[in-house]
Amino acid sequence: MNREKIECQFCDTKSLTAFLEKCTDAETTKVIESKTCGQYKKGQSIFYEDNVALGIYCITKGIVKLTRSNIYGKEQILRFVKEGEFLSYRAVIADETLTATATCVEDVTACFIPKQVFIDLVQGNPEINKQMFKTLCHDMGLSNEKIQSLAQKSVRERVAETILYLHQTFVEKPDETNQVIPISLPREDLANIVGTATETLIRLLSEFKNDKYIDFEGKRIKILDKAALERISRASV
Repeated sequence: MNREKIECQFCDTKSLTAFLEKCTDAETTKVIESKTCGQYKKGQSIFYEDNVALGIYCITKGIVKLTRSNIYGKEQILRFVKEGEFLSYRAVIADETLTATATCVEDVTACFIPKQVFIDLVQGNPEINKQMFKTLCHDMGLSNEKIQSLAQKSVRERVAETILYLHQTFVEKPDETNQVIPISLPREDLANIVGTATETLIRLLSEFKNDKYIDFEGKRIKILDKAALERISRASV
């Protein structure tokens, strides 16, 4: 991992800049002076579950997957984090160890803000406190939806739901001409998200292709019939 200093005005994303807009001049100076920028390669981990959270990360370029491992070492993908989003803030605020491992799906650039600097901002700035509270509530809602999906939906429904989730997450301006999911994930990762065996996932993707719900451009999934996928994903609701 390489480290460098990128000034906020030249950052690839506006998320950190927007974060600093809520700061006083003194707080902004403190963040800029303390933050560093790391460059990570595809497949490299930024941090590991059960380790101490040393600060928060703002993803300025690339995609990261958050995973947890069970006692047998099997990996479960919790969610993806993309440009403009933050990592490890929950563990920092709660003063707990990290509950997930962050691994780069592609080359990633991330700005790091030390723990005490971030805590001082949350405790001393009501606007930042409010922003972090809203983000925590949003992420909790996503986790509850994931638990409900695994408990109540069939594998077929979850495959359709996962395709729609990936499209919603990674296509910035979805429309009828922009239906290709730009991220290319191994089938093992897709099966991991769905919560099923890789063989089952491959069979259902083939069925969806034969039914003309989806198609493939290389390893990337292209949605052909979004309405059909939405009906399938809601069949048990």
